Amino acid sequence: MGYSHDRFVASHSTKADFFFKKTLIITMINRNLIRVRIVQIIYSWYQNRNKDLRNTEKELMFGLQKSYDLYYYLLLLMVELTKMYENRIEAKRNKFLPSEEDLNPNTHLVENRFILQLEANRQFKKYLVERPLSWEENEGFVKNLLDKILASDTYQSYTGIASPTYEQDREFWRKVFRQFIYVYEELDDLLEDECIYWNDDVEVVQSFVLKTIKRFSEENGIDQPLLPMFRDEEDKQFALKLLHDTILNEKKYRALIEKHTEKWDFDRIAFMDLIIMQIALAEIFTFETIPTSVSLNEYIEIAKMYSTPKSGTFVNGILDAIVQETKQDNRMFKQ
Repeated sequence: MGYSHDRFVASHSTKADFFFKKTLIITMINRNLIRVRIVQIIYSWYQNRNKDLRNTEKELMFGLQKSYDLYYYLLLLMVELTKMYENRIEAKRNKFLPSEEDLNPNTHLVENRFILQLEANRQFKKYLVERPLSWEENEGFVKNLLDKILASDTYQSYTGIASPTYEQDREFWRKVFRQFIYVYEELDDLLEDECIYWNDDVEVVQSFVLKTIKRFSEENGIDQPLLPMFRDEEDKQFALKLLHDTILNEKKYRALIEKHTEKWDFDRIAFMDLIIMQIALAEIFTFETIPTSVSLNEYIEIAKMYSTPKSGTFVNGILDAIVQETKQDNRMFKQ
């Protein structure tokens, strides 16, 4: 973005690593997102005739990586909007008969220090080199989105500030993201067409982008931490272990479910409900450090979102009955 970007890099190239240590770690791929992805993967496992656990592991990790790609793709959108506005300014200045406004446009957007910091960010640039992402094929969408932003009261208020502070620059983009990008139906449709793995992740990933914007600090410069994919190796292993245990102990968990649904026609239970309960039991019986109540609540919410309207209540009742019986039989090793 011209000399302003170069100046920003030069002035922040020697920031110390201790900023990373001072920052509270929030991960992009959290356990809630992992649970949802496991539900999707296990559902596909039972639809697929050629069952291969190694390939299923790879599909799980690939899907989680694509969710992390979406995080960077949405960060990149803010940079691309700014570049498009800068190109628009240059085009107007180079007109045959430019107007006074063409020659002296408001440059708050192209000089926005938050965007300059994001574009120069080491982690951001490194990721885009390793996993190239581009909005080039969706230029029309970016143009229409830019037009909406420029016509908004939020933008007019921003341009009315004589000399915006860094905090005002950052707050402008936080407001823009909330108003024009977060839960934006047209964007959701575009992302769904771009990648099948993004269909259920959009809202969660957008919330993490908002958190990222809020956490930016000018003093961190180009070393401002972005969210890591996993908090640590433990979360990655949580995903793989949950996948393995759900599949390998299918008979054990299905027997428990069938026993506590004896008043129901087992074959007529919603297949998604069965999958969700099987995974929930795998988590409850496998992970000693996760409270049973946490596991139950998470899978009840997933049932509400991804199965039938009555699934939340049904899954809650069956899982609670299994847990209570297991505790009475002294087979439950945690609270």
